[in-house]
Amino acid sequence: MDRLSARLKQAGPDDILTAMKTKIITIDGAGCGDEDLLEAARILREGGLVAFPTETVYGLGANALMPEAAQKTYAAKGRPSDNPLIVHIAEKEAVYGVAAEVSEAAERLMDAFWPGPMTLVLKKADIIPKETTGGLDTVAVRMPSHPVANRLIRLAGVPVSAPSANLSGHPSPTEARFVIEDLDGRVDVIIDGGPVDIGLESTIIDLTGETPTILRPGYITRADLEQVTAGVRTDPAIAGPPAEDLVPKAPGMKYRHYAPKAQMTVYGGDPEAVRRRIAKELAAAKLKGLKTGVLCAAEDRPYYSTDVLKCAGRMGSDEEIARNLFRCLREFDEENVDVIFSESFRGGRLEDAIMNRLMKAAGYRLVMVDEEGI
Repeated sequence: MDRLSARLKQAGPDDILTAMKTKIITIDGAGCGDEDLLEAARILREGGLVAFPTETVYGLGANALMPEAAQKTYAAKGRPSDNPLIVHIAEKEAVYGVAAEVSEAAERLMDAFWPGPMTLVLKKADIIPKETTGGLDTVAVRMPSHPVANRLIRLAGVPVSAPSANLSGHPSPTEARFVIEDLDGRVDVIIDGGPVDIGLESTIIDLTGETPTILRPGYITRADLEQVTAGVRTDPAIAGPPAEDLVPKAPGMKYRHYAPKAQMTVYGGDPEAVRRRIAKELAAAKLKGLKTGVLCAAEDRPYYSTDVLKCAGRMGSDEEIARNLFRCLREFDEENVDVIFSESFRGGRLEDAIMNRLMKAAGYRLVMVDEEGI
C-alpha cells in the first residue's frame, strides 16, 4: 500500500469525504456567462470538487495545487491513489508553470492540437504535488476546448486536476445524468452542460523519453500526431491486460476501466459469422435464464433477438460510435443485464481508440470467429 492510500485508510472516510448536498447547475455551453460559473470556480479554488463537461467526457475537477483536493478526488471516485490525475489548464502559457521542461516536440503538438482532446505527459514542476500525479515526477497536462471547461478553469485561476467524473471502473460519463448517478452527494457541484461531443477520453502522449509515445489512444490519432512530430510509437502495455507490477504513467493503463456491471465479450472476424456466433451465444444464455444484451452496429439490429439491444452507431461512422459507446454501456447497467455480447467496431479513423475502450470494458475477452461462426 502506498503512503497516500495508507493515510486515506488511517484517516477514515468521514475525515476525507462526508455526505454533502450536491448543487446541480444547468447551463447552455455555447452561451454560458460568468455568473453561472463564479461559485463553482470559487469552490474549485478553495479545494472543493466540481464536475463539469469537456469535449471528451465529463471531468471531476479539483485544485491541482492542493494535496488535500487530490485526496478528496480519490475518495469521491474510489480511485487508487497511484492512478495519476490529468491537470487541465485554460491557456497554453500555463503549461510552463506546471511542467519543469517543455520540449520542442511538445511545443509543436500544443500549437497543432490545443485547445483540444490531447494530453501531454511532461516532467512536473515542484508546484504540482505528488498527490496529484499519483506519486510520479511527471505531470499529465491538457487544455480543453469546451467553452464551459475552459471558462471555469480561467475563473478558478488555478490549474484543475480532472479525471473522469464517475466512480472508478465505471464507464466514463458523457451526460450529466450519469455523473449524478455516480457522484451525487459525493461532490460539491455538478455542472450540466448537455451531452459531450467526442465521447472518449483524450489521447495521452508521453514526451519524457526520446520518442513520443502514445499511452492512451483517443480522438487525436497516431496519424495526426505523425503529421506534426516524427517517430511516434504506441506503448505496448496498452495492447493487453496490464501487468500487476505496472506503474501507470497515465490514467487507464493499470486499473479496471470503462466496464459495465455485466460480463461482456467482444466478437471479431467476418461480420456474418460474428452475427451467427452471437445469436448462438444468446440462445445458450437464455436457456440459463440470463438477461442478455447486445451491442452492435445500427444496420445489424434485425439480426438479434435479445432482452436489451443497444446500437452504438452506423457501420463506418466511427465518430458516432465513439460518441455513443459509453452511453450504451451505462444503459446496459440501468437495465440490469447479466451478460453482454458485442460486435467489434473496426475500420475508420478512431478504430484504435474505440477498440481500446471496448476491450477494457470487456476485460479483454475477445473471441475471433471464423467464417463458420466457430
